[in-house]
Amino acid sequence: MANQNDSFIDEVTEDLRRDRLFALFRRYGWIAVLVILGIVGGAIWREWSLSRERAEARAWGDAVLAAETGGDPAALANVDPQDSAERKALTGLLAAGQWAESGGRDAAAETLRGVTEAAETEGVLQELAQLKLVMLEGSAMDPSQRDEILAHLSRGGAPFELLALEQKAVALIEADRKEDAITLIQQIQKRPGLSEALRRRLSEMMIALGFEPEANDVLPDE
Repeated sequence: MANQNDSFIDEVTEDLRRDRLFALFRRYGWIAVLVILGIVGGAIWREWSLSRERAEARAWGDAVLAAETGGDPAALANVDPQDSAERKALTGLLAAGQWAESGGRDAAAETLRGVTEAAETEGVLQELAQLKLVMLEGSAMDPSQRDEILAHLSRGGAPFELLALEQKAVALIEADRKEDAITLIQQIQKRPGLSEALRRRLSEMMIALGFEPEANDVLPDE
């Protein structure tokens, strides 16, 4: 008898729980439906946005390749960046490279200055444009501006630190400060992370200055 009573009580309790659950669902079920619709809608929107971004990036890349193939730096510089500061900076850098290769030094310098001075451009691309501008103009650049740019680019941990230090050595040589240039080159040669190309250029600079580099600073000819 006790077992039958317990079973009856359990059945009644279960029915009550089920009734309460249905009542709650009838009262608040629309909230769950809205949440589900929001999740599904958000996923659809995200996928659509990613698809659109991929299509825009593909179209921009095709336009850049077409302009590069055409060999017209002006067309390359005018490729629609699609409201992207990074893309605008990249096309500027590429166009400046084409102008420099074809002898359009002034146009290249003007384009690089545009990249460096753009308020929306910052970070690696801006610093790369600054470095290319210093390398392009060299001693023709205002000395104080050149020193200021190189001081910024050669700060510890900067992405182009070693290349900027190399340009500092070039500036010292052009200023006829031979001993200072040799000292700086020797310091650069001791830095970790030197590429073979940079190590070779530094060795050649030392030889040009009349200073015989150490054996481990000279790479064998390929």
